[in-house]
Amino acid sequence: MPIPLVNSVASWFLKKRIHQMELFIKYPHEVQHELLKNLISTAKNTEVGRKYDFASMKNYQAFADRIPVQKYEDYEPDIERSRRGENNIFWPTPIKWFAKSSGTTNAKSKFIPVSDDSLESCHYSAGKDMLCMYLNNNPQSQMFAGKNLRLGGSKEIYRDNGTAYGDLSAILIDNMPFWAEFSSTPSNEVSLMNNWEVKMQAIVDETIKERVTSLAGVPSWMLVLLNNVLETTGKNNLFEVWPHLEVYFHGGVSFNPYASQYQKILPKEDFRFYEIYNASEGFFACQDQNDSKELLLMLDYGIFYEFIPMDTYNTSEEKLIPLSEVEIGKNYAVVITTNAGLWRYKIGDTVRFTSVSPYRIKVSGRTKHHINVFGEELIIENAEEALKKVSLVTNCEIMDYTVAPIFMEGKEKGSHEWIIEFITPPRDLENFKVQLDKALQEINSDYEAKRFNNMTLNVPTIHQARKKLFYDWLKKNDKLGGQHKIPRLSNSRQYVEELLTMM
Repeated sequence: MPIPLVNSVASWFLKKRIHQMELFIKYPHEVQHELLKNLISTAKNTEVGRKYDFASMKNYQAFADRIPVQKYEDYEPDIERSRRGENNIFWPTPIKWFAKSSGTTNAKSKFIPVSDDSLESCHYSAGKDMLCMYLNNNPQSQMFAGKNLRLGGSKEIYRDNGTAYGDLSAILIDNMPFWAEFSSTPSNEVSLMNNWEVKMQAIVDETIKERVTSLAGVPSWMLVLLNNVLETTGKNNLFEVWPHLEVYFHGGVSFNPYASQYQKILPKEDFRFYEIYNASEGFFACQDQNDSKELLLMLDYGIFYEFIPMDTYNTSEEKLIPLSEVEIGKNYAVVITTNAGLWRYKIGDTVRFTSVSPYRIKVSGRTKHHINVFGEELIIENAEEALKKVSLVTNCEIMDYTVAPIFMEGKEKGSHEWIIEFITPPRDLENFKVQLDKALQEINSDYEAKRFNNMTLNVPTIHQARKKLFYDWLKKNDKLGGQHKIPRLSNSRQYVEELLTMM
């Protein structure tokens, strides 16, 4: 199809969808409660629906009173039955797909149900909306004049009992219409290769010949790929390889630690970075403005949202609130009910609202990825903001990091132990430590209180990791690939102890 015609069709679709978005932006609570009613009605004759008497459930309060909040372990027996081919357990249509995820804090594999409804009205709709929002903000875009370089997971699809499982990205690629491959690179065959290291070079070899106009993938692994592209081609930056490149859609991990490295290999002021927020359980939010760090919460994808204020999380005072009751600036754990049969399910992420008209968020971390051994309430957002500040002050670049507590022993006070892999290390690691400690105290008042006069916490310990330490750790644990992440903060010393033995 000629490029002007493609842009014309895209423009028509864009205007239609933008109008629909304006509706949920204007009437967010009505859209969410109507969605909840539809979910309950659709599933009323499932096992779960009969157990909680969905047929008589008339409003949100009845829903909240009857259905307990659940985590994966609570769902696992029913998910295993569904994987063996049983139907109508938690969703009325057959679940044929399960997104395999190791999570970031649990070595055990999780199998998240993916229904036909969630594939179409959530994951695929989100992909279209991502393009809609970008094109709406950049009407002169020539993105459709080339291909999107997509970087997904490295797991192949496994089939058994009439159901299948694999990385979410592999499931999406496997179910895409045939024409979608024409606008993407690498080919499906290469995208679904299982050996990550072989696949990486195959992607490089295939994509450097293409006219690539956009990128999509997790920042950490995309950076590895793009550096391989530069190494293979001998070019100085990516515009020498792909002169028409204009936007990178990224998600999965915080972009902050990688921002300076991307600016070096993409040295154009008008190059766009667009953040998305998705997971195996669904697609939740997308950046809807140029040069913004806020994400618009998508309210019409078949996902009903609830939130747990983090100051009550896992306490006897824990409470859930609907979207209408959230406040700007507070940290919340996300709870979802979906059109794949997850009912009041804790996804393990935390968000902070930056706006309630419309509802925009920033992803602040993971419920399990924080350190609160000494009451310091250190979250990923704090750590990455501090690292960004200190990197500028000490003129260094950070590749990866992880942090764990050093527990109190006898009269010895506790502290935090950091392992940091630098691209460009600081000249003075001791000064880096001092500056990091100072920045954390400025950002987090709880940390500052515990550090006051070394009352509870001593000065942190920092180890400079050898090159490729984290990569080698991921490889050793069979976690190489586009959707695996480095565990940043933990109340346990498991990851730090494993990494220290590999230093």
